[in-house]
Amino acid sequence: MIQRVYEQATKSNLTEVIVATDDQRIADVVVGFGGRFCMTDSELQSGTDRCAETLDKIETNADIVINIQGDEPFIDPSTINMLIDSFSNPNAEIATLYTHFAKFEDVESANRVKMVIDKNDSVLYFSRSVIPHQNPQADVSVYKKHIGLYGYKTSVLKQIKKLKISSLEKLEKLEQLKWLQNGFSIYAYSCNDVGIAIDTPEDIVKAEIFLKQNS
Repeated sequence: MIQRVYEQATKSNLTEVIVATDDQRIADVVVGFGGRFCMTDSELQSGTDRCAETLDKIETNADIVINIQGDEPFIDPSTINMLIDSFSNPNAEIATLYTHFAKFEDVESANRVKMVIDKNDSVLYFSRSVIPHQNPQADVSVYKKHIGLYGYKTSVLKQIKKLKISSLEKLEKLEQLKWLQNGFSIYAYSCNDVGIAIDTPEDIVKAEIFLKQNS
């Protein structure tokens, strides 16, 4: 799965692709397929923290850092490019993506993060609960499914890595709420669904079926 994510990322407009990990087994796999990795502290709590530590360890002049989850084997390079291009908005400190739900059962799942945004594409809130309130008469496409990809201005990433866990982050187990609580803006843009993210053992089965059907 790591190799698939890595290879998709290298097809995008990213200038460097680095796997940030604390597991030597993953590092060995990355070396095996000719990729680049950075070993990070095993005590780090999030992908954002790993990105920040990697930024500290490597030499780069990058203005933007893109955090791609290692469990998105079907990520499209054009989706990554969309996130990169979102920083043409001079107000963007942090950027992310979303798509629209197709089934209410997915909206109701705590493993699928929901979000609401304002008219300027700025995120108001993220939640594992159904937001806005579930209305039986509402079309399912009203609900926005967060895609777990983030882009940060390098200067902002250096700031948010210093933040302590916030009350909302602790309740929802969503690190991005810490950024909102501390006054950072997060812009979100609509994209095509990235496919099957591997969040549960059941998702692995779905991914294997998808690969067989599309091989």
